[in-house]
Parts: sequence; structure tokens; C-alpha cells
Amino acid sequence: MDPLSIGSSALSVHQREDLNEKSDDAFREIIVSCRSLSKYESNTFKSALPQVICSIIAASFHIVIGIALSFSAIFIPQAESPDSDLPVTQTQSSWVASIIVLVGPVASISAGFIMDAIGRLNTIKLAAIPAIIGWILIAAANNVAMVLIGRVLTGFGCIIGTSPAVVYITEVARPDLRSSLISMGPTLASLGMVIGYTKGALLNWRYLSWISIAYCVVPAVLIQIFVVESPVWLVGKGRMEDAARGLKHLYKNYPQPDHTNESLADMHLNALIREKEAKRQERMRRNSKSDDENDMKTRPKWTGLLKPTGYKPLLILSGLFILQQFSGIYITLFYAVTFFQEIGTDIDAYTCSILFGVTRLIMSVSNAWLLNKYKRRALLMVSSIGMAICMAFSGLATYMIKTGHDTPSWIPVIFLLLYVCTSMIGLLTIPWTMTAELFPNEIRGIAHSISYSLSNIFMFAAVQTYRPFQAFLGSPQALQWFFAAVSVVAFFYALFIIPETHGKKLQEIEAYFTKPAKSGSSTKRAPEPKKENLIMQPRLNTISETEVMLKDDINNKT
Repeated sequence: MDPLSIGSSALSVHQREDLNEKSDDAFREIIVSCRSLSKYESNTFKSALPQVICSIIAASFHIVIGIALSFSAIFIPQAESPDSDLPVTQTQSSWVASIIVLVGPVASISAGFIMDAIGRLNTIKLAAIPAIIGWILIAAANNVAMVLIGRVLTGFGCIIGTSPAVVYITEVARPDLRSSLISMGPTLASLGMVIGYTKGALLNWRYLSWISIAYCVVPAVLIQIFVVESPVWLVGKGRMEDAARGLKHLYKNYPQPDHTNESLADMHLNALIREKEAKRQERMRRNSKSDDENDMKTRPKWTGLLKPTGYKPLLILSGLFILQQFSGIYITLFYAVTFFQEIGTDIDAYTCSILFGVTRLIMSVSNAWLLNKYKRRALLMVSSIGMAICMAFSGLATYMIKTGHDTPSWIPVIFLLLYVCTSMIGLLTIPWTMTAELFPNEIRGIAHSISYSLSNIFMFAAVQTYRPFQAFLGSPQALQWFFAAVSVVAFFYALFIIPETHGKKLQEIEAYFTKPAKSGSSTKRAPEPKKENLIMQPRLNTISETEVMLKDDINNKT
């Protein structure tokens, strides 16, 4: 659930109010289709295989963003070495690590416009162009400016290429597989980090840059050959014949429904056409209203930020993002090799970075299950205190190694890997999830964009100030103890400040910020869904649960 990967996650998807509204439209179309046609759909994996293949290929561009995120960890130690063919200062290397973060908000907003204009798949293919140019500039760089421009272009291409994936999966995947397929984005991004760290241990950063071009080209080629455009988008653009061909491909393994001459693909097409017509009539009805009425309707989208339901969750999330960034989560990602070199271990730093990436990959697979099963505050508290303990003991081991004690050099590495595990449980992922949960519907798009932009600013500040702050503290162990202290603060912040959102209705969360609460730890418990709601869609947990889950995925970029 990283800002550049989910969604990317979060990408990834997820950033501007107009994009949010368009995603809601697509979401409603899918839900209408599922409700009316689910009784005809087979729940076998074979029947959904075309949807699975299309979804995974569409999400495969996440591998590129994983490599881009891990690149600075490879570049910095090699470029700062005495025999480097492109010498850099510590200030310059800090910019190489952090500048990619600043691209996030602009690229995400652009992705929303582009994917709506030219389609989900064309946006992913288009993203390969700036990404390839960026990698070429980095690989051929003879000065730091070329590397920085390459990082900007690569980051821009990565976000443009990953944002449409979640929207696409939401629109084409069968409901019971949708959540799992959406979670493939962060998993593939973690796989990209492992690839980046592994190749960086064996190759010079220039060779890594040249090879990375292939990871941009291959998804675009596979999409062109094997993947069909989203039928939802095609119907919205009036391209009914293309939508019909796409649906036939996606549903070609489904049996012919009983008691009807229509195929399942035709039934879905008719459902989407009806939904499009209903939306057209709704727009005409809205346009017939007076300007005063329209002004009254749109005004809360901006003034809502001044209400307690707007500024309170924004302040809470800002504090949580600050604690997230300065607890060391992303610093250890962007400076992985350098960080392991400085803690005093005898184990090869590149090997440690590979273990670091593998740990993130493993935990990213289990993360979706944890978020669905356990409460947000509990996960945040377990994560924060676990990070504090692991980083504190890692700092103690580093101190003992640095002062000449007979301490095995693998001990700080073990604690740092455990630190990564505990961070993935909550503090790394949940703040991004809560940006879609804490705000009321009328300002969710705007508020999410603001909180997302602020989180990128905090991340830039944390990564950019890593080197000078370490110099100020004077030792690697002091920096580790600082990260541990911030994690302790995050524990108490979750205990006393963060409201619980897991299993809560959006109205209950909104009421929490408008009424005095006895404790920051809870809100009124949501009533259990009625049994009859569980019967309508047997392969979904419940329709309401799926709606909330998909809206979370659409609104979070991971």
C-alpha cells in the first residue's frame, strides 16, 4: 500500500475527485451487473481464467515501480564509491533517492484524465514511453542532472502505468476473485524490489538501468497481444462492438445460462448499456436544475474541509503519516544497501537488501488477509510496538558491534528484517487505507488527494533529510533508536488518537468526528448484515462488504 505502488496501488488508482467519481460510476456498473447476473456465473477457476490472465498482465507494470523504488538503494553506494564513473555527493544522492516521490501527486492526477480519455490499457502502454526514456537517461548519464531527470520520468511513467490497473481489475474481474487480483499490484511491486536488489548485487547500476527497459516493454507487448480493453470504458465511449468482443473473451469459458438464449457476455453487455442510459438520464435531470441548486450541491465539496468531519481526520492522518515516515519505513527502503553497510554487520549489504525485499514480498501476500480480518487500531499498535522493539534491539546490537563487544554481526540484520515484517502489519499499509475511510463521501476525493499529497511531502522530507539527520545524531545506532522512539509515539498515537474504522459504516465514522466521544479508541459498532443480504451473491461475502472493499481499493492508491 505504498504511494507509488498501490494501487498502488495504490498505485493504484486513487487520487482526484473527478477520478473518484468516475471510478464510482464504474463500480456501480459492476455491482449492478453482479447483482443481476451472478446467479448465472460459474465459480470455477477455469471459467475465470481469461479474467485472471488479463488482470495479472494489466498489473504487471507494478514490477517496474518496484525496481524504480529499489534503484536508489543500488545506485547510491556504487556512485559514492571511490572508483565510481559518476561521482556524487551525499546531497546529490539524497535527491536521487527522494525526487521520485515528488512526482506522485501530479502523475496520479494525470493518470485519471488519461485513462478516462484513451482507456485503461492504452494508458498503461503509453506509460512505457516516459519510463523507457527515463531509464535510458539514467543508464547513459554523464552527470547527476541526467539521473535526476531520468528518475522523474521513470517515476511519472511508473505511476501512470500502475494507476489504471486497479480500475481495470475492478471492471473486468469476477467479484469473488476481484480483491485477490487487486492485491497482486503490491505483490508485483514487492517482486520488482526483489528483482532490483538482486540485479544490483550482481550488476553495475548502469546495466541495471538498461535491463529495466525490458520490464517496461514486456507488459506493453503482452497487453497488446493478450488483453482486452475494459468493457465498462468501451460502453461509456459508445464502442458497443468492441465491448461485445471483449466480454466474449472474458466470459468465453462460462457455460450457456439456462432458460435463456443470450450468452453471459451478452447479458453483461445489456446490463452495462442499461446502466449507461440510466446515468445519461440522471445527468440530464441534474442539468435541468437551476444554477443555484447546482451551486448548493457542489459547495460542500470545498467547504466540507472546514467542518469537523473534514479537518479532524485530515489532521489525524497528517500526524499518522509523519510518524510513518520518520519511523524509518521508507528510509530503509530507499537506502537499503547503505543502511545495512552502516550497522556494522559482516554480511554482504547487497545480500541483506535482497532478504529485505523478499521479506516485503512475503508480507505483502499476507497483508490483504490481515487488513480484512483484524481491526485497524490493533494492527497499528502491534505494528508500532513491534517496530520499536526490533529497531531498539537492532540499535543495541549495532552499538555493541561498534564498541568492540563480541556480538554476532547477523543479530542487527535479523532484527531489521523483523522490523520490516512488523511494519507491513500496520504502520506501512493502514495509513493509506484510512485515507479512503475517514472522510465523508462529499469531500472524499478532495480530502484523499490532499492527504496523499501531504504524505508524499512528508516522505520526501524524511528521505531527503536522512543523511544530515544521521550526521546530527552522530551514529547509526542513535538513528535506529530515534526510529524506535518514533514507533513508540506511533503506538500511543494509535491508542489514544486513531478511531477504529474496521467494520464501521461510513455514517458511523462521520458521526465520530461530529459528536463528543468517550474515547478515541472506538466508535459505535456496525450492526451485523441481515441474512437475506447474504443470499443474493453467494460468491461474494456480502454485497455491502464488497462495495466497501472495492471503494477502498479504488480510493487508495500501495
